[in-house]
Amino acid sequence: MGKLDGRVAIITGGGTGIGKGIAEAFAQEGATVVLASRNKGNLEQVASTIVKAGGQAISIPTDVSKEADVQSLFAHTIEAFGKVDVLVNNSGFFGAGPIDEMSLNTWQTTVDVNLTGAFLCSREAFRTMKQNKGGRIINIGSVSAKVPRPNSAPYTSTKFALEGLTRSLALDGREHGIAVSILQPGNTDTAIWENNPSGASVEGVMAISEVAAVAVVMAALDPSINMFEALMLPMSMPYLGRG
Repeated sequence: MGKLDGRVAIITGGGTGIGKGIAEAFAQEGATVVLASRNKGNLEQVASTIVKAGGQAISIPTDVSKEADVQSLFAHTIEAFGKVDVLVNNSGFFGAGPIDEMSLNTWQTTVDVNLTGAFLCSREAFRTMKQNKGGRIINIGSVSAKVPRPNSAPYTSTKFALEGLTRSLALDGREHGIAVSILQPGNTDTAIWENNPSGASVEGVMAISEVAAVAVVMAALDPSINMFEALMLPMSMPYLGRG
């Protein structure tokens, strides 16, 4: 028996990185996973890997910043499986650079993906979860919502905002049995570190599987319990003791 047997989970940004790791971990625990992102090839590859390992997965190419795409994602999921038990808002875009050199497009793209995408997906999740009298939404935030890096105004702003959205939705969902939480990872071994290998060696990074394991714990809790926030980071990462 898996910890997530019988659950249907939508995971955005499910084709790579943390989203891929969470999808694989959920499937190993018995969940049916619906993978969503813009890259069809990545999604199909992850879904195929999960199915070959004995799990259940489908892929639905989705741009989470587009309302019609998100509505279609949920409609297809409900048509195929009848419900949505868990939503993981993981899609993200790292907009960064000196503020005086930043284009409006970089700012807007970061907001559209990181914040508007989470809003659109959460709105659709609420609509079906209220009917089913329960469900979970797990937002993937960042340690940047606590201690930002230099030259990261768009990314940091959206991760702070995502924490605010989480708080608001957790309150709104309470009476409907909808638990909303946020997982705030520190440095994680994703493609973002490929351009900064020296930073990884200095600060340390966590394996994606470690982050995914915490997501499983959050998703598998009894419906009467919500782990509202989980902040995790490498022991060596310079977070505490600054200033």
